[in-house]
Amino acid sequence: MDRLLLIAATFCFLASFSYTLYALGAGRFRPGRINFSVLLAGFLFQSGFLYLRGQAEGSCPLNSLYDVVIFQSWALVLIYLIVGPTYRLSLMGAFTAPFAFLLLLIALFLPGPHHPVHRLVINPWVEFHAALSLIAYGAFGLACVAGIMYLLQERQLKTHKASSLLYNLPPISVLAMANRRLVWLGFGLLTVAFAAGFLSQIAVNSVKFWAAGAIWCVYAAFLILGRLRTVTPRRLAELSIALFVLAMLTLPGIQYLSSRP
Repeated sequence: MDRLLLIAATFCFLASFSYTLYALGAGRFRPGRINFSVLLAGFLFQSGFLYLRGQAEGSCPLNSLYDVVIFQSWALVLIYLIVGPTYRLSLMGAFTAPFAFLLLLIALFLPGPHHPVHRLVINPWVEFHAALSLIAYGAFGLACVAGIMYLLQERQLKTHKASSLLYNLPPISVLAMANRRLVWLGFGLLTVAFAAGFLSQIAVNSVKFWAAGAIWCVYAAFLILGRLRTVTPRRLAELSIALFVLAMLTLPGIQYLSSRP
């Protein structure tokens, strides 16, 4: 049953992205309810999957790379559903869908745990730390999406080549603001997650500790640069993309080290 929910969510995100490509190519794209509804359906399917996994494991389903990748996709869509309508970034859903689809596609090819172990002893601080860390990554992922949209908007404005995409993208100033605020959101969530990790008082692999600390530091440097206005919004957009890619590349290693003392 849980596998069917995962496949259904994957098809929802694929359908959202495919519809956007078709509508943009035909010049008939209108941001609105279609993408949001399909993304919401995919999110609900993911939520159902994670609920069943949590029931099977007796804890937040973050005990394998398979679970972590799916939770990361869920967190990315969760942040969009909260932030997208607030900023009226309807087209951001179209850019979020391929990221969520790619993560679920990767998960489908990962070896899923067939017989999850039901944990009898649960440290709530550890559960909170792990879940909030990935939700923070979801905010960083959406900042990456905003950065990509900013670069596309800037390129079209500089080349004076108008397209249906240009007319549907939010103003470039809104994208720059959304990029910075999403990084602030992710940084705040990650800081709280680290505090929960310290409160859990569990032993942490030193390599994992320094790797996670390095991610926190580079995002802190990003925010300082943005606050001091020493770099252009374009550079900040590029940095948000590069930092999220870096964070995602280190995620499997951090997950592996999480299972080691």
